[in-house]
Amino acid sequence: MAVFTPVSEDDARALLAHFDLGEFVSLRGITAGIENTNYFLYTTRGEYVLTLFEVLTQAQLPFYIELMYHLAERGIPVPRPQTLKDGTRLTTLHGKPCAIVSRLPGGYEPAPGAAHCALAGATLARAHLAAQGFPLHQPNLRGLSWWLETAPKVMPFLEPAQAQLLSSELAAQQAAAATPAWRALQTGPAHCDLFRDNVLFAGTFEDPLMGGIIDFYFAGCDTWLFDVAVSVNDWCIERDTGEFVPELVESWLGAYAAERPFTDAEREVWPLMLRAAALRFWISRLYDFFVPRPAQTLKPHDPRHFERVLQARHRPGLPILP
Repeated sequence: MAVFTPVSEDDARALLAHFDLGEFVSLRGITAGIENTNYFLYTTRGEYVLTLFEVLTQAQLPFYIELMYHLAERGIPVPRPQTLKDGTRLTTLHGKPCAIVSRLPGGYEPAPGAAHCALAGATLARAHLAAQGFPLHQPNLRGLSWWLETAPKVMPFLEPAQAQLLSSELAAQQAAAATPAWRALQTGPAHCDLFRDNVLFAGTFEDPLMGGIIDFYFAGCDTWLFDVAVSVNDWCIERDTGEFVPELVESWLGAYAAERPFTDAEREVWPLMLRAAALRFWISRLYDFFVPRPAQTLKPHDPRHFERVLQARHRPGLPILP
């Protein structure tokens, strides 16, 4: 982990005194993740995840915590933030904001098949619909304005052809965002980071069961189509080339559309949105690679992966929205 705050058993017992979650049984650190400190917390009432937020502040967190609670209350399989005895869902431990959420069943599938893609697509569509009416608003903090702000910081590290690709794509995305079709897209709270490792599955590979969607800490209000594009750019591709696997992307998009049909405006901008989703993660991975935070101890992702994905989205034969 990039950062790690030790939590003792006595710390956990003291924290649990502010909840109605039963008595402390055990605590086990989770090694995955690069931003937050996470522990599996076992009590006499069940299994939970304790998160200490190392980057996000107390003021920034209500959007994420309350969005998860809102979705869980409406039957969407997401971690349910637990409510303290005083009615809040955020507290502090060792001077850092923290929350306790329910632990979802299953694990992530590194090589999803068509059945996994269908479950993920349908669940994301239901989450979008369930998020309507959520009262808090926060923009996608890694949206277009962040791309424009961050691109100059990574440009000095790029080869000329890469710099040209980045510059031309930013210009295309700025122009697209100003079009009537783009402005007509349906928007609302979106996960914005629904990679395959942020969805848990129970069951078997041949007959998977949805465990749930996790890690909402890049969520924000954006177009729902951007959320779809981010997802299929990870779930439905050949990893080495970034090209789509037809069976996977058809399964994903068909299952999503069965829950929330796509609009004509979404069909019109879809090719550019696929490029936008690739661009977002190319820029963020370039930034993490070349301008890492001092606390970062894990090896950053290779930014060339999303460069390949973006290049692939410029080629013909992209999937059509159903």
